[in-house]
Formats: sequence, C-alpha cells, structure tokens
Amino acid sequence: MLTSFSAGAGGATPPALTNLKWLNSRRLRIWAGCDFPDFLPKQVEKIKDPYARKLASRIERIPVNFSKGCVMSSCVKPKEQKEANPVVLLHGFDSTCLEWRYTLPLLEEAGLETWAVDILGWGFSDLGRLPSCDVAYKRDHLYQLWSTYIKRPMVLVGPSLGSAVAIDFSVHYPEAVDRLVLIDASVYAEGTGKLATLPKAVAYAGVYLLKSIPLRLYAASLAFNGLPISTCIDWTKIGRLHCLLPWWEDATVNFMISGGYNVIDQIKHVKHKTLIIWGEDDQIIDYKLGVRLHCEIPSATLRQIPQCGHIPHVQKPDIVSRLITEFVQSDQSQKAKPDSVSTVSVPMITGTCTSRYLAYPN
Repeated sequence: MLTSFSAGAGGATPPALTNLKWLNSRRLRIWAGCDFPDFLPKQVEKIKDPYARKLASRIERIPVNFSKGCVMSSCVKPKEQKEANPVVLLHGFDSTCLEWRYTLPLLEEAGLETWAVDILGWGFSDLGRLPSCDVAYKRDHLYQLWSTYIKRPMVLVGPSLGSAVAIDFSVHYPEAVDRLVLIDASVYAEGTGKLATLPKAVAYAGVYLLKSIPLRLYAASLAFNGLPISTCIDWTKIGRLHCLLPWWEDATVNFMISGGYNVIDQIKHVKHKTLIIWGEDDQIIDYKLGVRLHCEIPSATLRQIPQCGHIPHVQKPDIVSRLITEFVQSDQSQKAKPDSVSTVSVPMITGTCTSRYLAYPN
C-alpha cells in the first residue's frame, strides 16, 4: 500500500519556520534555559532552537557492556514505561538523537514509550577507549543496550542510513524487533565503496572536511526545502555538535575504512511489518528507491509526504508522529474508510507490486 499525505494544518512547515507556534499550541513546556549534561560540548549553549535545547538536556549516558568492554552510551530514555512495545528511534549517518527534537515529544504526547538511541561511533557516547565502530560492533552494541534496558520487542525506527542499521539489526535479531519504520531509507548503497580503500591520511582529511561548517550548511540546504539562513545555521550547529567530541574523527574514519553498511542482500529477509515513509521532494535519495524497497519487503506500506525533503521527522514532525503512532496502534485502529480511497497507477522499478494512494484525512 502506498499513501500520499497532504500537508494539513500543523504539518505544512517545520516548527522553526513558523516561530514554533505549532508545537507550542500542543502545550509542550519548553524552557529557554536548560541544564545540559556536562559531557556535551560547551557549544550546545550557542544553540537557539528551544526543542533541541530541551532534548539535549535529557540526554544521558548509560553503561552498555558488549564484546569490546563497557561504553557509556548516550540516549534519551522514556519518561515512563508503557504496556505496549516501545518505540526506539535511531538516527542517520554521522548524526545524533537530536534529530528527534520535534517528533519525540509528539510521540510521548501520543502515549508511546519512546527511546532515542545514539548509534555506536556517532552521537554523544564516551568513546575515550575507542572500540571498533564497524557494522558488527554497532549491531552488537545496540543489541546489548536493548537486552539490558529495553528487553521487549521494539518498533525500530531508522531514518536515512539508520534504515540500513535497522534492517541489519532486525535480520540478525528478529526477536528484538516488533516492526520497522524506515524513513527516506539509504539502503541501496554498497557500503562506503572506494572510501574504504583510502590511505588513513586521506581518510582523515576527508573527515575533517565532513565536519566543516560550509559542507554542513550545504547538506542542510539539500535536506530541507526553503529553510531560512538563520534556521539553517542553527540546525547546522545542532547537526555538527557531536563532531566536536575528541574521538569523533577516529570513530568516523574507523567506520569509513571498515566498509560501512551493505544491506542490499538482507532486504529480502526482512519479515517484520514495515512502514516506509518518504519525503516527496527528497534531493538526496531518489523516491523510486522507496518504491523499490516497498516492493522488496513483503509486509511493507509506503507513505509519501508532499513538500518534504530528506528528513521528514525534522521538517514535518506532526505528520511523521501521526504515521508512527497509527502504525504502532494499527492492530487496533487501522480501519480504512472507503470514501477516503482513490487509486492511481505507480511505476514499479522491479518485481510485481500493487500500490495505491490513499488520501489522508486532515
């Protein structure tokens, strides 16, 4: 099933583009002054976005024991435990749990037990004794965090490269996953490709460039549509905050030369019910790959968000939170109304797949 969402009230523009009136209307308490954990880089104080500041104040480190020892691992823990299976939010390549600054509060408001977890090698974990940050260790780290603290099948949410992390994890540890949510999924790249063969000196030079403000600003302009320059600068500060930790370069180079994620052959082994969310105007990953992914995962639903780029959970948090909430609760509440359905033909990339556009009731 493929569904197209109209941008109704509240989801049409990012909160930062509407002076945050939309999220404020939901009576979320936001403080301008926040107490930040001391392990965050001091530059966190320069971030203006109150939702990023609020979520940053909730980040904590918890001990995770795995094959390479103990890592004090950064995450945002849920405010309370619920009866239903928890939602666990991953992030994209070289990012942090702060990606979820707008959507996580809405998921909590909807009554979902919600974790935001930093993937090993990125985020704000203490990597003073640097473990390997390749795919196997990232997977092992996430499993040990799950088995120690979460302990129930989870709704695993992966945006961009986080989708590859989620697919890899679900295939290796199916018992730990209830269902998957994949957002603008980066799952058809063959790892880091030729970057894995670079001499270390060249790799470090490339990583230094990756941290640069001009490159990050350019990436933000690609990921989001029509972002004011002041917001773009602030979001760039949020997106590169973890790069200021002393071990970031080493961890990133370690991942790069390890070969990275190549999950192309694993996709057909995904057995979990899966929701695929895609921004219609994604300038980074072609929407046709979302259609292909929908066709290759047997129990998948594809839902498209118009006027939205590569990171819907930042740009359209209202719609993304509704989609995830409905998906989590779908066993009880997924009842399509006949008068809300219209069908169009959708070009398929591979295989045989029947898709429909469903008008979302605003």
